[in-house]
Amino acid sequence: YKCMNILLTGGSGFIGSHACLSFIQAGHRVTIYDNLSNSKENVISRIKKITGKNIAFIKGDILNQQMLSKAISDNKIESVIHFAGLKSVSDSIKNPLDYFDNNVAGTLSVLKAMEQNNIKKIIFSSSATVYGVPEYLPIDEDHKLEPINPYGVGKKIIEDMLKDIA
Repeated sequence: YKCMNILLTGGSGFIGSHACLSFIQAGHRVTIYDNLSNSKENVISRIKKITGKNIAFIKGDILNQQMLSKAISDNKIESVIHFAGLKSVSDSIKNPLDYFDNNVAGTLSVLKAMEQNNIKKIIFSSSATVYGVPEYLPIDEDHKLEPINPYGVGKKIIEDMLKDIA
């Protein structure tokens, strides 16, 4: 077991903050990188209170690749857990370009910042929306991917990008 320096994008959101607690309790050092569009900064103080640890927080947008790269370098990041992204299916239908920009281009920015810092480890939070309408249940890894909304399409594009760079 080795303690790692982890960058947690979207780390102050619901899933990100719970993951942050788990990683800190497992002995890892976590840096949260979040623009607070789906969360509040007081989550950070709650995490600090629960864990008794002073965690690093950077208010930043994943589309800012230069800032992201500097955060990775400054905090000696070894792996990235990528939760940052817009998450409403209905909003993605109303504003598909915003979703592709933030989620797909934002992930591309994360990947480029990782490449600039020679970071090869990433966990990406995808979504069951990549499957579309289920042909059978329970859905397994062999189920075909046919997303039916821009949110799911974006997640599938990101999954495809990750397969290609892996």
